[in-house]
Amino acid sequence: MATAQAPRAGSSDRTGIPRLEGAPLLGSLADLTSDALGTYRRAQHLHGDIVRITAGPPGLRTELHCVFSAEGAQQVLASQAANFRKDNALYQEIRDALGNGLLTSQDEDYLRQRRLVQPLFTKRRVDGYADAVATETASTLASWEAAPDGVVDVSDEMMALALRAVARILFGTDVDATADVVDRCFPVITAYVMRRGYSPVNVPRDWPTPGNKRAAAAMDELYAVCDGIIAERRRSTGAGEDLLSLLAAASSADDGEFDATELREQVLVFLLAGHETTATSLAFSLHLLARHPGFQDRARAEIAAVLGDRTPGAADLDRLPYLTQVLKEAMRLYPAAPVLGRRSVAAAEVDGYTIPAGADVIVAPWVTHRHPAYWPDPERFDPDRFTPEAEAGRPRYAWLPFGGGPRACIGQHFSMLESVIALAMLLRTYEFEAVDTEISVAAGITLRTTGPARCRIRRLGA
Repeated sequence: MATAQAPRAGSSDRTGIPRLEGAPLLGSLADLTSDALGTYRRAQHLHGDIVRITAGPPGLRTELHCVFSAEGAQQVLASQAANFRKDNALYQEIRDALGNGLLTSQDEDYLRQRRLVQPLFTKRRVDGYADAVATETASTLASWEAAPDGVVDVSDEMMALALRAVARILFGTDVDATADVVDRCFPVITAYVMRRGYSPVNVPRDWPTPGNKRAAAAMDELYAVCDGIIAERRRSTGAGEDLLSLLAAASSADDGEFDATELREQVLVFLLAGHETTATSLAFSLHLLARHPGFQDRARAEIAAVLGDRTPGAADLDRLPYLTQVLKEAMRLYPAAPVLGRRSVAAAEVDGYTIPAGADVIVAPWVTHRHPAYWPDPERFDPDRFTPEAEAGRPRYAWLPFGGGPRACIGQHFSMLESVIALAMLLRTYEFEAVDTEISVAAGITLRTTGPARCRIRRLGA
């Protein structure tokens, strides 16, 4: 069990929180810009579980209060969640780009949206999306028949698979055009959001700079596609079973219904969160299994014993415990949301330290998932960390790929469903061997690869 640690180096303020030393003028700005995830790990290694990191020039300086322990994460995200809000600069940039959907809304807006959306994410409803996932996975497998030299980039391929799956679930038959637009526009928008969210000063969005114009064009194109599909759904008769139709029909006496703008904002959040997070989990599961053939063989043996040749469905999740352990361990090493930001309303005690009012707070699953107090030999890939017995012996918030508390990801069951079904179909059909044994990553809105993630694939039985 981790406890608050006394500072071992650097300086501390009157609260006793140690500070990571940075450059005299810009603090740790260069380190955070070039390698934020490595900087957070170094801060924890040098100073313990609550660390201050300053970045930016005097007068425009940001001070981050970083929380690395499971206990601290639970306090920020759950037990004291009302005091730690999504009020920081990055969340405001996401709101400006994608609207005030479930990811960014707060207070009564968030509660109303959650009440309207929750019935669409019950286990029974989500289980009904299994066929769409299997359909898109089969399409990916068919496309690999022509893979040059039997090599695929699993990061790119899983991003395409997850995007098409969530587009099919959201829009029904309107998959191709939507997926193409999202694939083209989202990278432009997310890069713009990240750049502005971490910059000490930004020009107004309506200034005609090249960056502003590129982002505005991408947002206009993305909005237009979503608005067109929403308008068509509202003109159609009968109740469709795609998620957009269900969102459009969602209503209650107390909460009313979503108007067209609110529908678009929810759709954009589901498109972003619903494909990038799952794609990350799938890609790194394949990458890690490709580097560890013994674990890959064990997972494939379970798949063969449970499924044979039939298409997996929702009921198979509980029948594939080892494959689920593989997925959870991949999500530990490569959490799709590696950093979570909040801002404190009032001063609060977290893991033995006082975090002041108005502080920018970072909870870093990337670091907590590697904390030696919970994870012996933390860089080692070992799916047996997630047996029921091993999970019962760890703090609840030692593993938090879906966040936690009242703002925990509403789509976590869908993510697990999609990932297990897709992995089962992919591993049953192909053997994976890593071409790129090390993959570089960076923290965007979600975790992203910054280089190739290639695997050599060999069709089983060929």
